[in-house]
Amino acid sequence: MNHIRLGDLLINAGLITHEQLHQALEKQKLTRERLGHVLISEKVISEAQLIRAIEMQLGVEFIDLSTTRIDSEMAGLISKNLAKKHGVLPVRKSMDTLYLAMEDPLNFPAIEEVKIATMLKVVPMISTEDAIERGIETLYGNVGAARAIEEMKRDADIRDDDTTPGFVSTTLGEQDLHSGPTIRLVNSILERAIAEQASDIHLEPRENELFVRMRVDGMLRNILTVPKNLQPSVIARLKVIASMDIAERKVPQDGRSNVKIGDVVVDLRISTLPCIYGEKVVIRLLEKDSGMLDRAGIGLYGEDLQKFDRLIRNVSGVVLIAGPTGSGKSSTMYTMIGELNSEEINLVTLEDPVEYDVPGCNQVQINEKTGMTFANGLRSILRQDPDIIAVGEIRDGETAQIAMQAAITGHLVLSTIHTNDAVSTIDRLLDIGIEPYLISGALKGVISQRLVRKICPHCKVSYQPTAEELASLGLPPNDQVRFYKGSGCPMCNGTAYQGRTGVFEILIMDRALRAAIRDGASRDDLEAILERSGDFISMAKSCRRLVLNGTTTAEEALRTISTTDL
Repeated sequence: MNHIRLGDLLINAGLITHEQLHQALEKQKLTRERLGHVLISEKVISEAQLIRAIEMQLGVEFIDLSTTRIDSEMAGLISKNLAKKHGVLPVRKSMDTLYLAMEDPLNFPAIEEVKIATMLKVVPMISTEDAIERGIETLYGNVGAARAIEEMKRDADIRDDDTTPGFVSTTLGEQDLHSGPTIRLVNSILERAIAEQASDIHLEPRENELFVRMRVDGMLRNILTVPKNLQPSVIARLKVIASMDIAERKVPQDGRSNVKIGDVVVDLRISTLPCIYGEKVVIRLLEKDSGMLDRAGIGLYGEDLQKFDRLIRNVSGVVLIAGPTGSGKSSTMYTMIGELNSEEINLVTLEDPVEYDVPGCNQVQINEKTGMTFANGLRSILRQDPDIIAVGEIRDGETAQIAMQAAITGHLVLSTIHTNDAVSTIDRLLDIGIEPYLISGALKGVISQRLVRKICPHCKVSYQPTAEELASLGLPPNDQVRFYKGSGCPMCNGTAYQGRTGVFEILIMDRALRAAIRDGASRDDLEAILERSGDFISMAKSCRRLVLNGTTTAEEALRTISTTDL
């Protein structure tokens, strides 16, 4: 390959001007990032444009890592540290030649270092930064897990040889729980989850194996399998991490722990459940040092953003965030807390668990074993001269009653509640014993939400929807609109989706609604009032709007909300 400079290559391709190159080089002096990174971060060019230019100008082959199977032996050619240092991934070896995926094929020092380390000729191939990072974690993570499993199997075989013939011991000793292979296997699973940006890890015992699956963008993916005879050691190790009783296998247990994987501090919420083939373990991962989400990050814009502003401008009353588990309620609440928190107010939270540290905010951890329940904690907080109270969740009538009374007496109360939509939140409050007059007087509004997967922007294409697709979203069959979908690419790991965003319906209480609730109106009556107001946009309409503007697919919209709501 000719030693051409990237800036000259991009100018020759007509993608940047000399002035843009000069500005990028000046910034590069400050950040010490590679030129390509600077140009992409400044939105002068896209990553896809950079890849196409290098392909066309230099004849470097593009490799789609999402569809390429890399042999685990490749991990033995170069170290993980070297791969991460230069953003390279060994793909395959042919005779004396190593094919190397690179985010920057013009990084000649990297090529030379790989040549020296492998004693092989190097043929660079280009791929995306995200795909290479994921590939590195997958390749070296799988190798680490495989090595740990092999060592654990050898240890298990030795112990089995020492037992009475015909008897297999299931007793776990200290060496099983704290041995190097067991720790490495569990750590490799956690590292892989962080690399995949998974929200949950599922360890599922089957008849012959232990399956490991991870939830990414709301969907579960198979990651690896662990031999059945190693299942007790892995699950016991996780119990030790979460301070659970390792001898108790027939009763569900819950625990939590903080671990540091690389530079990332993660809060683990671990739950066990006895099943017919052993204990199933689910681990919820929360990055403790994650930055606070903002309005754009959770998906608020347009009319929803205006309604959000109206709600948080209240100085008293109750604002509820509604939705099922995993719908992003906590993210929305933390966004509210971040905007309302200031030196002039006393903001106290009551959480189970405390997910993120908020500087300047007084955060209280629920501990039901010591009597620190939501209801008891809320009573105590009211004696602490609060301006704003954020209650992690309204779970019972007692907590709801105290929250409503606190709002009536001049406090702003934020909380979440598990209901399907905004109107059913009112039904839920009535069901748990809150008087209609109290709901009418205290409730300021309800934000009901879900999370939908976003179409990958790098492979998004438009198409003419079928009559059935139009009808499923409540559109006329002859409507000349365009829908969008992803075709699958390395940027999204072939899934056609990348990331998630919130979809909302926001109910703001007005005089007509208050009067109707106070008079005991039915759900149908409340829905009729909202329909007449013209200000309320249902979840179904919000989903349809995201389909029409190309944020998500019709399939995802229908998966997120039932067709009966459309």
